[in-house]
Amino acid sequence: MITCYLRYTLDPAQLAAFEDYSRRWVSLVTRFGGTHHGYFLPGEGANDEAVALFSFPTLADYERYRRDSLQDPECVDAYRLAEETGCIRRYDRSFLRPLLDQGQRGV
Repeated sequence: MITCYLRYTLDPAQLAAFEDYSRRWVSLVTRFGGTHHGYFLPGEGANDEAVALFSFPTLADYERYRRDSLQDPECVDAYRLAEETGCIRRYDRSFLRPLLDQGQRGV
C-alpha cells in the first residue's frame, strides 16, 4: 500500500471553494480504486493550511489513477474549480508507506 500525503496552502478567502473541491475528490479517489482518509481543513492555528491523505494498493495503481483522472470529466471539473477560484495557492505531494497492526496489509 502507498499513501499520498498532500499539504495545501490555501487562499483563506476561498475556503468554501476548497471544501467543494475536497468533497469531490473523496468520492473520485474511491471510484478510481483508492481509499480516501479525508481532508483536514484549517481549524485552530493557521487558516491557510490543509492536508489530505489517500491510499492505493500500489504505486502503479496510483499512477494509473493520475493518468486516468486527466481524462475523466468529473476530475477535470474539480481541477477547473480549483483553478478558477484560486482556492489552492500551492501544494506538496509526498508518498508514505503505512506501518499497520499485524494482520493488516500495508507493508
